[in-house]
Amino acid sequence: MAALRNDGPSTASRLAQRLGESSGSTSYHLRQLAAYGFVEELPDEGNGRDRWWRAPHRSTHFDTAALVDDPAGREAVEEISHRQITLHQRLLAAHATERGELDDDRRAAVSLNDWSLRLSPDAARELADELNAVLARWRDTREDAGQPPVHVLLDLFPLTTYPL
Repeated sequence: MAALRNDGPSTASRLAQRLGESSGSTSYHLRQLAAYGFVEELPDEGNGRDRWWRAPHRSTHFDTAALVDDPAGREAVEEISHRQITLHQRLLAAHATERGELDDDRRAAVSLNDWSLRLSPDAARELADELNAVLARWRDTREDAGQPPVHVLLDLFPLTTYPL
């Protein structure tokens, strides 16, 4: 899904080559993602053998509060959260590796932040909603399709101990 968002529409075969997977695996996962609306087929592209897929959304956001009372929902939240954390680790590691190759303008635009606020759960939710709204507005009004993607990792989470 991230490859479709960042690189645009593709086939299962092309994604398999890019991701180092089998085309059978990527085809299966595309169909699974499509079943839940995370990707969609482009019916006017390709042919019966090469189906083209795209990510219809520029971000993934879901309300975890609505899911935690349901055991299956809680399990889904835990799985998605784990995968999101793993993805964020990979994105930051890739940035650390590529940082030295950035031109001066791109390097100057990097902003890595570490904020620690003391907020109630309601205030934390309000802050997350406000920040997500700002990002959505920028996506909808300021995005330049000719530029490479800028990744914004927005995480709010409580910790009882700070890892040193």
